[in-house]
Amino acid sequence: MASGMGLDEDSGETKGGMWDLDQKLDQPMDEEAGRLRNMYREKTFSSLLLLRLAFQSLGVVYGDLGTSPLYVFYNTFPHGIDDPEDVIGALSLIIYSLTLIPLLKYVFIVCRANDNGQGGTFALYSLLCRHAKIKTIPNQHRTDEELTTYSRSTFHEHSFAAKTKRWLEAYPFRKNSLLILVVIGTCTVIGDGILTPAISDVVVIVAVIILVGLFSVQHYGTDRVGWLFAPVVLLWFLLVGGIGIFNIWKYDSSVVRAFSPVYIYRYFRRRKKDSWTSLGGIMLSITGTEALFADLAHFPVSAIQLAFTVIVFPCLLLTYMGQAAYLMQNKEHVVDAFYHSIYWPVFIVATLAAIVASQATITATFSIIKQALAHGCFPRVKVVHTSKKFLGQIYIPDINWILMVLCIAVTAGFRNQSQIGNAYGTAVVIVMLVTTFLMTLIMLLVWRCHWVLVLVFTFLSLVVECTYFSAVLFKVDQGGWVPLVIAAAFFVIMYVWHYGTVKRYEFEMHSKVSMAWILGLGPSLGLVRVPGIGLVYTELASGVPHIFSHFITNLPAVHSVVVFVCVKYLPVYTVPEDERFLMKRIGPKSFHMFRCVARYGYKDLHKKDEEFERKLFDNLFLFVRLENMMEGCSDSDEYSLYGQQTQHSASYLLRSNGNSTTGDNDFTCSTVDSIIPVKSPTQGNNTVTSSGRESSQAEADEMEFLNRCRDAGVVHILGNTVVRARRDSRFYKKIAIDYIYAFLRKICRENSVIFNVPHESLLNVGQIFYV
Repeated sequence: MASGMGLDEDSGETKGGMWDLDQKLDQPMDEEAGRLRNMYREKTFSSLLLLRLAFQSLGVVYGDLGTSPLYVFYNTFPHGIDDPEDVIGALSLIIYSLTLIPLLKYVFIVCRANDNGQGGTFALYSLLCRHAKIKTIPNQHRTDEELTTYSRSTFHEHSFAAKTKRWLEAYPFRKNSLLILVVIGTCTVIGDGILTPAISDVVVIVAVIILVGLFSVQHYGTDRVGWLFAPVVLLWFLLVGGIGIFNIWKYDSSVVRAFSPVYIYRYFRRRKKDSWTSLGGIMLSITGTEALFADLAHFPVSAIQLAFTVIVFPCLLLTYMGQAAYLMQNKEHVVDAFYHSIYWPVFIVATLAAIVASQATITATFSIIKQALAHGCFPRVKVVHTSKKFLGQIYIPDINWILMVLCIAVTAGFRNQSQIGNAYGTAVVIVMLVTTFLMTLIMLLVWRCHWVLVLVFTFLSLVVECTYFSAVLFKVDQGGWVPLVIAAAFFVIMYVWHYGTVKRYEFEMHSKVSMAWILGLGPSLGLVRVPGIGLVYTELASGVPHIFSHFITNLPAVHSVVVFVCVKYLPVYTVPEDERFLMKRIGPKSFHMFRCVARYGYKDLHKKDEEFERKLFDNLFLFVRLENMMEGCSDSDEYSLYGQQTQHSASYLLRSNGNSTTGDNDFTCSTVDSIIPVKSPTQGNNTVTSSGRESSQAEADEMEFLNRCRDAGVVHILGNTVVRARRDSRFYKKIAIDYIYAFLRKICRENSVIFNVPHESLLNVGQIFYV
């Protein structure tokens, strides 16, 4: 039938009366998406709460960046210092790197590009998806584009932003390339997190014990972990900052001249190629910056900015200046300059801070995995929300223990600090380059900045980051390959899972059942309607899924009431409880078929309790009552469940389909959210309006019917779609689909667990399709 296949065509084309009928019988609930526009706002925090959150962010966000002084100068001068002036040049590079990248770029520009409070590469991608049709999952059609792209902006036709948008949307290859770029950035952040504890100078056995303890406390949540680690990190910053001031006074106060960029020029002129390769060590001074942005989900932007500008940035500058002053007089101590320039009590704090540094990338990994789940780019895993006040604070058990094993393996097997530094730098610079490219698009499409500002931002960022990138390329064979291998493994997992998800969605879209076919079966659907309610879970927000036709053609009976349930994650901060459920009727009333779309935001949790089913039925009963109330409004057709104007009147339906419908069947007219029955013209004097008394009686009868069916039992019907590669597929597709994707499907959480379906009321409907 044409009704199931015309989704990507322009609505202005003539598709025939049957297609029109199909659309009117089962319309998308598009107007509801508009109610969530611009719903997210950065919360206004009291001064005391802001200080508390800034304090906690020190222990969670800044441990990685704050412990960089432990190894920067050694990795910058692995073969010793020839000229004390080289120390000033290196210090000048460190000062301007910290100022340009963490302070200006990330804290004051990139952090503003958060998506509903989320940070990281996937958050930027999500923001772009709402302003351009670049999603690779094909949900940018009539059935649900209004649910997922409601904040899409319009551009002047000849503006540079509009041209950029059209360029991105023109070819699927560009959309796929953008997604691949985002996945690469995400995977390198994970690789960065695995390398963080390995770069510390702690004895292996001690490091392993501390790592086991660190990962074991993650289930307590970011709030408690922040209170536990924040004092350590705050004490660390105050100590190293204070010792930096002391070293500047004691050894060489002339290091303050490093604030002049002239010494950077002299550094490169004097050391030539050695200065270039030493940039890999300089870049370690800004490691942890990428985790800063990804950790935005756990803390508000204002708390992140406050902590960095007041504590982190000045203390880091003083620390590096103090080390440089010490090296000016003791250049032979460059191998362990930090520990020689401090006093023994600080060594204990340094040991703790070096391991706590992993916390920043652990929480960042949790956040980006949660975002990847929402985009269909990661296998289903359990996500635990650890705070009722701050929904972004989450814990993912499976990822936690995988990270622990990988961290221990790298820490125990990779003990050359210079090689670890090379590996660390490779991971960081790749993430920064990805962020720069995405931010360029954000500034054009979302912020609508003038192209000159965009050019300045992009140019300055790329000059610094490409310079560092060229330096770390020389060290790929000296340890830089480690994060690339780790990132490649996660990339294969994420991209293969996404590919399988896209193919499954396309299968559901192109094989969904025509409403004309459902109507042709009659109210009984050609089967015995047994007492009870069947909840059919589907990914489609409109249309009858293929699993339902598979179900009714293989079983002799179906439930008296059928509800198609679509659990949908939207690119918003959260969906309020009173707006979570959308209800509508499918087909005539005698069919007793409904649709429910349950909407969740990035930070919402599908709770493991009976509330979901209870709220679903509460909203279903409310819908039936309001629908019958609207039928009684015979003096006006401007009504709907939410006060929106009726989109299609009964006369329009009869005009549009009068030549294509015959017989004594009941046809329907769709308002925004309800279906109003309309009798066929062949039935003579029967009219579409009814008195208030008849409407009230119809409501009471249907409510009683629904309650009887609910008491008879509720069955959850889930589709178990198996994906297989065709026999003529290339070998790499067979490996990806038949082995990797099949393995991931086997080990990930079942849909029944995600939806919290009790096993005694679960019915799986299996089907196979080939790609």
